[in-house]
Amino acid sequence: MKNEEPSKGNSFVELVLIVAVALGLALGIQAFLVKPYRIPSESMVPTLSVGQRVLVNRIGNNFGDPAVGDVTVFHPPAGAENENQCGARREPRQPCPAPMSARADVNFIKRIVAGPGDTIAVVDGHVVRNGKRQSERFTEPCGGGPECNLTNAITIPEDHYFMMGDNRGASDDSRFWGPVPRDWIIGNAFATYWPPKRIGLL
Repeated sequence: MKNEEPSKGNSFVELVLIVAVALGLALGIQAFLVKPYRIPSESMVPTLSVGQRVLVNRIGNNFGDPAVGDVTVFHPPAGAENENQCGARREPRQPCPAPMSARADVNFIKRIVAGPGDTIAVVDGHVVRNGKRQSERFTEPCGGGPECNLTNAITIPEDHYFMMGDNRGASDDSRFWGPVPRDWIIGNAFATYWPPKRIGLL
C-alpha cells in the first residue's frame, strides 16, 4: 500500500509529459513541415471549393524550385487583398509586370502558371506561355472581362512566379498585382483532407 501513491504520482507525471511532447510535435510539424489551410474564396474553383481544406508542404521549396502547375500558398504583394496595386507601369492589355516591393501578411492560394524567364500573356482566360497556349482543362471559363484578354506579353523576372486562380473570371491574381518573389512562397498544397468526399492528392 505504501508504494501506491508514488506510483500514481509517477503515472500522472508521465501522462503530462506524453501530452506535452505530443503537442510539441504537432506544433512543430505545423510550423515547419505540413500546415493545414482553408480555402477562403471561389478563385480556385473547380479544383478547390470554398471551405475545403488542404495540406501544405512547407519544406519542399527548400530542396528545389517551385514548378509550373503547382497549387501554391504564398504571401501576395501588399495591397493585393484590397486594391490590386501593380508595382510597375503597365501597358494596355498587359499583365502586371512587377509586384509592389512589400509583401502582405495574408496568405493566398493559386496555381503557378509561369516561372522565371517565361513570357506570359492571357487569351480568353487561358495562359499563353512562351508563345504557346497552354492546355488547361482544370479552369473555369473566364467570362469575357478585361482580365480575360491580356495579350501584351510580359517576361517573368528572375526568382519570381506568376500566379493565377483556376476560376479565371473570379480570381484576383498576378494579372493585377504581378509575379510573386520566391521568398514569399510558403509551400505547395499536395492533398485535400476535408470534406471527406474530396479527400485525395492534388
